[in-house]
Formats: sequence, C-alpha cells, structure tokens
Amino acid sequence: MDAKTALLTLDGTTFELPVVMGAEGEKAIDISSLRQKTGYITLDPGYANTGSCQSAITFVDGEKGILRYRGYPIEELAEQSSFIETAMLLIFGELPTQAERAVFRDMLSAQELLHEDLLHHFEGFPPYGQPMSILSAVINSFASYHPDLLDIQTDEEFRLAVAKIISKVRTIAAFSYRKSVGRPFMYPDPNRSYCSNFLHMMFSVPYKEFEPTRAQIKALSLFLVMHADHEQNCSCSTVRMVGSSQANLFASVAAGICALWGRLHGGANAAVIEMLENINAGRMTVKDYIEKVKRREMRLMGFGHRIYKSFDPRAKILKKAAHKLLHDQDMTGDPLIEIAQELEAAAMSDDFFVERRLYPNVDFYSGIILRTLGIPVSMFPVMFAIGRMPGWIAHWYEESKNNSKIHRPRQIYTGPAPRRYVSIEDR
Repeated sequence: MDAKTALLTLDGTTFELPVVMGAEGEKAIDISSLRQKTGYITLDPGYANTGSCQSAITFVDGEKGILRYRGYPIEELAEQSSFIETAMLLIFGELPTQAERAVFRDMLSAQELLHEDLLHHFEGFPPYGQPMSILSAVINSFASYHPDLLDIQTDEEFRLAVAKIISKVRTIAAFSYRKSVGRPFMYPDPNRSYCSNFLHMMFSVPYKEFEPTRAQIKALSLFLVMHADHEQNCSCSTVRMVGSSQANLFASVAAGICALWGRLHGGANAAVIEMLENINAGRMTVKDYIEKVKRREMRLMGFGHRIYKSFDPRAKILKKAAHKLLHDQDMTGDPLIEIAQELEAAAMSDDFFVERRLYPNVDFYSGIILRTLGIPVSMFPVMFAIGRMPGWIAHWYEESKNNSKIHRPRQIYTGPAPRRYVSIEDR
C-alpha cells in the first residue's frame, strides 16, 4: 500500500481515498470505503476500469503487448516450458524441480480415469450434444464423487484436487467428443504425455491407435500454454466470484466453463472458422470481404482485442506455430486455411486495420491450429477450457487464501418510482 492518497470533492466536501500501487507500476484508487464515507458508488459498466482484486498470478500490459505468468514472459514459457510445467507454475507459484514435476505427472496418471458410474452421465446427453455442456456438468458432478475434497483444508488435499481436475478434464473432453460422433470411448494411456494422451483419446479407434507427430504434440502444448491464464477476464472473474461464496473448487471451475462458452469469450476462435466458412461458401473474394468489413457490413473475427492495443503477444507465438504446423501437415489443399492466410496478409497491408490497431489476435491463430489438428469447431471452446483450467484453479485458490468478502457488486436502479398495488379487477 502506497502512502499517496487521491482527493475527491463532492458537494464542497473533500474526501481522501488511498492509492494502491502494483508491482509493475499500476495505479489504483481504493474506493472500498467510498459509499460509507460519501453515500456514492462508482458506475463502470463492464468493469473496464474496475479492479476486483489484487493478484500475484498474471500480469498483462495491453499497451506494450506484455503477458507474464508469475513474472515469466510468455515468450520464454512458449519456447522452453510445457503445459504441465506452466500449470504448476500458475497454480503452485514456482516452476517445479524435476522431482516435483515427476511426482505431479505420476499424480496425473493416477487420476486420469473417470469413475465408471460417470460414464452413465454421458449416456444422459443426446447424440450431438454440446461438448461444453457435458464438460461443465461432469466436472460439477465431481462434488458427488469426491466429497472429501469439497472443503479443502490442507496443501495435500488441494494438490490432489488439482491433479484430479487437470487430468480428468482432458478425459471428459475427449469422451464428450466421442459421444457426439457416436464412437466408443478410448481410455487414457498412462504411458503417454499429457497432450499425446488427449489426441489418442480423441482420434484412436479400437485396434488402431492414433500416433500424433511431435509437431502436433508441440502445437497442442503451445496452444494450452497460451490459454493457461489471462488475468481477470470474464470466466476467471466468474470463478473468483463463485469461489468468494466459499463454493467448492469443482463448482467454481464448472461455472467458469459456462462463462467461457460465450461467443465473445471462448467461442471467439470458433467464430473465426465460421467466418472463413462463410467467405468460402459465399464464393466471395478476400478483397471483397475486407471492403465489406470496412463499410461495417461484415465483422472481421479474430482481429483486435479489448486489452491489447498492440499485437497480442500470444498471437505472435501462435502465428509462428500455426505456419510451422501447416507446413508440417501439408494443409495446402484446405480452402479455409488458404483463405485465412490471404485474409491475414490483406488486413495487415491495409491502413484501415493498421491505423486502428486491428491486428490478428490469439483466437485467429488458435482456430487455425485446432483445425489443422483435426479438432472440430464444436470442441474449440472445450480446448480453451482445458488450457484455462490452471488459471482458474490458481485464481480460486488465491481468492480462498485471501479470505475476501463475498463478491456483491452494487447497481444504479433505473426502474419505476414507488407505486401502490392495484387489484386485478381495477387494472
């Protein structure tokens, strides 16, 4: 807490409000006592200028295009880390030693299977059911299957709950896909790495196991690392808000999945593919589409970002990975991939988009990577959820440790003034 204060004058009276300084120089005015002192609240639709907490997990500077997990630049993690190592960093606070990582990987292998009764849960969903709906429902059901972890009191209990969620989420995700296409479930293989195991459960068939290439495994791991956390976004804030009521970890991350499902959040990369499909189906040239976007007749999905006013650092990393994967997979015959590459080049050479800082964002390239890996569009938000799980867990735990009050935003009421009830005969 900095000694500086901000002065607010209302109706001729001046009030002092504390100024809070973050580790990276961010400045905030602490208004937690504003209503008590003045009778006023602040109004900030969408919370664009409101800090809901102090957090030591992730730092984002949208003006400079900076993203760091626990102080580590995303570029270094992308180059040198794996998804599991990054998950441990976010959740437990430090990069693991070799021994710590080995122990945690053994825990993941031990927790990768689902309770057999949960398989009947999948049967309750209709064919072609939404994978996000299944994912949220099954994770929420963990509260019934693991009641001993509803009230986490020790580090050991927390670590076990983490291992269960991180490991089982990929099993649930793969099973939800298999359910949607009418294929038998493929059980996880404890001898495979995290990403290889997921691709095995997605695409293997009986007596013919799918063997992903190193490039596919690397691309998937990179995708998950890039999505592991992004500060106080909609789904993360949802997890923290639900957790502030002392809801259990399973219920809180299930709520985060529901928040992520939205088209403006986890569904954004699917919207990119839908845009490319519409261009292809409409037999419209990329040049024509760009002109329609400039006339506000069409939307350019996967470009621009609410936080980043320069190039999204995750997009830079995934752009390189996407082009490498396309080369390795020889996807030159895919019309949507060709349209995406042409669209990217056209937008980046047009002053209309450059001047407005409408650069390709993480959703643009992640959609291309997932399509190249053979992941169907209906699974795109699920893939996002797998990646974001470490961040949600880290924020839930931080919220629970801070003993903060239950989240309860205020509002400005704009409805009718007081009025008297009129009986139904006189209306």
